[in-house]
Amino acid sequence: MKISKALRFYHCNELQVRGLKHRNSQRNHVSIDECKGATISNLDIRAPAKSPNTDGIDISASTNLHIHDSLMATGDDCIAIKGGTSNVHISNIACGPGHGISIGSLGENGQHDEVEGISITNSTFTRTENGVRIKTWQGGSGFAKNISFSEITFVAADNPIIIDQYYCPHKKCSDKISAVEVSDVRYSGLHGTSISKKATINFSCSKIVPCTNIVMDDVDIESAHTRHRPTTARCINAHGTARAVHPPVDCLRS
Repeated sequence: MKISKALRFYHCNELQVRGLKHRNSQRNHVSIDECKGATISNLDIRAPAKSPNTDGIDISASTNLHIHDSLMATGDDCIAIKGGTSNVHISNIACGPGHGISIGSLGENGQHDEVEGISITNSTFTRTENGVRIKTWQGGSGFAKNISFSEITFVAADNPIIIDQYYCPHKKCSDKISAVEVSDVRYSGLHGTSISKKATINFSCSKIVPCTNIVMDDVDIESAHTRHRPTTARCINAHGTARAVHPPVDCLRS
C-alpha cells in the first residue's frame, strides 16, 4: 500500500487546523490542496533529517492561507508552495533541519504554473540545507511574483537565499528556452550565518526570461565557519536593486 501523505485537506473553505503533532510520516506530513481560506497554527512536525520527501506542509492550488507559530524539523521542505497558489502569509516558523521554505518547484515537464502574493516573515532557519528558495524547471511557463521574505534569521544554514530557474534534481537535464518568470521579489531584514562552501546568495536566472525587480534591503549573512571563510554571492541574469547587502550582489544596482 502506497502512502503519499499523512494528512490531506482537499477543497476546504475556511479551514482551521491547530495544535497537531506529527512524527515520522512516510512522506508529506500535511497537504493543502485546492483550499480557499485556511489558518494553520501551532503545529509540531518532526522527522529524521535524512528522511526523503517528508515535507512539513505542501500547498497547491490554494488561496488566502495563514500559517504561523509552528515548528518543522524534517528531511525535506518545511513548507513547499506549488502552482496555483496565491495570498499566503507565513510567520513565526522554526524550520530545521530540512530544506527550508520553497516556492516550487514550478514548471516541471513544461507545465504552466502561477504563484503570487506570498509573504514569509519572522522565521528562523537552523542548519537547513536551504533557506528561502524559489525553484523552477527549464521549459516551464507561468510566473512567481509579488513575493516577500522579511525578518528572517539563519543559523548555520547551507544555502540561505536562492532563486534557481535551472532546478534539476536529476543527474542530467536538457537545456530549454522557456522558463517560469520570476519577478517582484523582496528580501528585507535577513540576517545570520551560513556554512555554505559556494554562494551564500545565489540568483541563477534564465537568459531568455530573467528575474526582474529583485529588491534586497538590509541583508547580512556571515560565515559560520571558525576560520571565517568569507560569504559570497552568485548572480546571473537577475535585475533589481540592493541596499546594505552583505555579501554584495554584483548584478543588482546599489
